[in-house]
Amino acid sequence: MPSSNRRRNDLRTKAIILHRTKYGETDRILNLLTPEGRKSCVAKGVRKEKSKLAGGIEMFTVSDIVIHESEKSDMGILTSAKMIKSYMNIISDLERFELGSKIIKFANKISENVDSPELFSLVNQCFWALDKNLNRELVESFFLFNLMRISGEEVNLHRDTNGEKLDENTIYAWETFENALRPESNGNITADHIKLMRLILTSPLKTVMQVKSKEKLLPEVLFIAKSVAKSA
Repeated sequence: MPSSNRRRNDLRTKAIILHRTKYGETDRILNLLTPEGRKSCVAKGVRKEKSKLAGGIEMFTVSDIVIHESEKSDMGILTSAKMIKSYMNIISDLERFELGSKIIKFANKISENVDSPELFSLVNQCFWALDKNLNRELVESFFLFNLMRISGEEVNLHRDTNGEKLDENTIYAWETFENALRPESNGNITADHIKLMRLILTSPLKTVMQVKSKEKLLPEVLFIAKSVAKSA
């Protein structure tokens, strides 16, 4: 019976480390992002030299983990952690590392209130792209647009500030106060910008990466992404 209870209370899942805190002499408290949502647990003895858990709780990795959950506590115990994917190339470049750290920080904050398997997928996709040193402006735009969508703050890409449907023959400017596009003859947002932003919100990052001539559109797209994230 005891062994049966342990199996029933064990959660096996994939995880990305969001935050690690030293606890006691040899333990760590972990915040983990999983497809089941954010999980907190204690990794006992993980700071010991020969700990079998240490390799599975590195930053910028995806690991297969097992957490023993107790009905008496919100804090589970990490009983197994095996790294299955490493994105260590991220730390080899300062700009990639800074963006990767920003992604973790934002995901850690949003996951306190949002339980969505999409958040795990989003962070994983962005780590993959940063690890391969793909376009950082696109990675950041993709992350911020989809982070806002997951948290319920999706940017309006269907109607302008006047409530009219966006028209492919109209030039727009971004209206920060209203978080919407405003018709503006001297604006810098074209139908191509709008198409790219819509694709970012509906397709995997690998698909968006294949868009030709995206580089010339990204400065404006990233500006809008940052504006929406800042106002959320």
